[in-house]
Amino acid sequence: MKTASFLTILASATAILPAAANAQAAPTTVEPMVPAAGTVLDVTAEGRTTRVPDLATIRAGVVSQSPTAAAALTDNAQRMAKVLDALKRAGVAPRDVATSNVQLSPQYRYADNQPPVITGYQATNTVSIRFRDVAKSGMILDALVAQGANQIDGPNLTIDKPDAALDEARTDAIAQAKRRADLYAKAAGLRVSRIVSIAESGQDTGGPAQPMFMARAAMAKDSTQIAPGEKDVTVTLSVRFLLN
Repeated sequence: MKTASFLTILASATAILPAAANAQAAPTTVEPMVPAAGTVLDVTAEGRTTRVPDLATIRAGVVSQSPTAAAALTDNAQRMAKVLDALKRAGVAPRDVATSNVQLSPQYRYADNQPPVITGYQATNTVSIRFRDVAKSGMILDALVAQGANQIDGPNLTIDKPDAALDEARTDAIAQAKRRADLYAKAAGLRVSRIVSIAESGQDTGGPAQPMFMARAAMAKDSTQIAPGEKDVTVTLSVRFLLN
């Protein structure tokens, strides 16, 4: 009898082991955070604040064409040196100027039933420039064109350090969510007990506007004007409330 009891217990224990192993191998899922008592209300709110852009970014370049590759590169290098000197004289810091593209490509003439013929070469050198004084960006653009820059895109106006603005937008988003939660609770005959969770689901720091061509004739009398305007900084929050 004692031996039979021992075997029965051992068999039962052996049968349990695979089940336990399977239970450990099964993936665990995290259930949504829902309080044990009360009504749950999920609110999505967007907070907003505004800032005047304080950083302008442009792409300025020199395009040169010559019958030979060497001549195109030499001409391009000489003209680009003048452009970089103009930036230095305008007070643009070296850390705010970065080469973004250097390219040399052949130019072809095409004719029917004939292979393409190389007619010359085109050299391009483009730099990305940041202006930390947006008010001076128009003057600098004029200086670049006067010194030989013939390819200019921008400016893109952005906010240099958006963290403080984002915090203001977050505070506004919480206030908007609370106001809306109070409205829903009152309509349902309940009251807001507390916030259960907060999740940030998106932010917009007022990204750059669509680039526009800003080059003009070097001898024009009027200088290029840049109007920074204002940009919206937004944060979207998902807030879960407990209503009682």
